[in-house]
Amino acid sequence: MQTFPQSNKLRKGRYSESNRIYLITATTHQRQRWFSSFYSARLVTQQLIAAEKNGEANSLAFVIMPDHFHWLCQLQEHRTLSSVIQKMKSNVSRELRKTLRSSKLTVWQQGFHDHALRKEEDVVAISRYIIANPLRAGLVTKVGQYPHWDCVWLD
Repeated sequence: MQTFPQSNKLRKGRYSESNRIYLITATTHQRQRWFSSFYSARLVTQQLIAAEKNGEANSLAFVIMPDHFHWLCQLQEHRTLSSVIQKMKSNVSRELRKTLRSSKLTVWQQGFHDHALRKEEDVVAISRYIIANPLRAGLVTKVGQYPHWDCVWLD
């Protein structure tokens, strides 16, 4: 697996705070468009749902793009952001490798980007921004046409 000399800086100073809302972005290795496939995108969705069912994080909004995802979530008690994301990425990688019958497949870029929201930040506006990603990318002309998103405030 290729390592990036600056990737360790993503983790420097990272602190997980229970009940804090985080905006997470994780990108595929070399921006491969693994999640262009409906099935592959659903693997990510299933893992985000599993994180909620397992009491790791509450999903507020997410969108799965062809080569990355954005996830607005509230970290639950006694969980670390790194462990939740690592588990989710690992499970997606394992299922994708199994499906594609390729044990050497590298799915994810190392690390992830996180932004801890401050109290004054508008969570609903951030959610709208997240789910509008397919519009800005030109994948659809209406949000409702894109199948790989969810938001607790919007339907």
